Amino acid sequence: MTFDKKGPQNTEQCLALALKAAKERGIHNIVVASSAGDTALQLKEYAGDHNIVCVALAYGTRAPGETNMSDAVRSELEQAGIRVVFATHVLSGAERGLSRRHKGIYPVEIMADTLRMFGRGVKVGVECAIMAVDAGLIPYGEDVISIGGTAKGADSAIILRPEHANNILETQIREIICKPWEV
Repeated sequence: MTFDKKGPQNTEQCLALALKAAKERGIHNIVVASSAGDTALQLKEYAGDHNIVCVALAYGTRAPGETNMSDAVRSELEQAGIRVVFATHVLSGAERGLSRRHKGIYPVEIMADTLRMFGRGVKVGVECAIMAVDAGLIPYGEDVISIGGTAKGADSAIILRPEHANNILETQIREIICKPWEV
């Protein structure tokens, strides 16, 4: 499925397509990018018995010592059985700090920009799945569905077999379930 435009107006259909693919392919693990928790809360309404992992913005991404997700939303997600990851983003993190200070570009940033050629949501989906497998919240060596978006909401869903960050180039993107036409 290709959406005409990127953005949060695609969230409901993106989630529905991801869950349909999970059912058809027998995939139990779903990773969803959700900085404030809204998309993860929306997914929980439809997810049934899937293992859902929410990858939120790391503390300090927007402001030192802070994250976008409120304690109340985090608690609601955890009570619904959704585990939340707050960790350094594997495709930016420390490398972005170096490039800002030293005015250069580094290999991980090139990898992130290459994935953005498919759309921000696809890049986010790859990144979040790797973060979830590194956190031990999805099983290693299995295909998962990962959902990402462009700034807010969800507009991309992929099936992939993520590797740990220390072996990132072995990650296999199996299928793009949906993404926006414009990137």
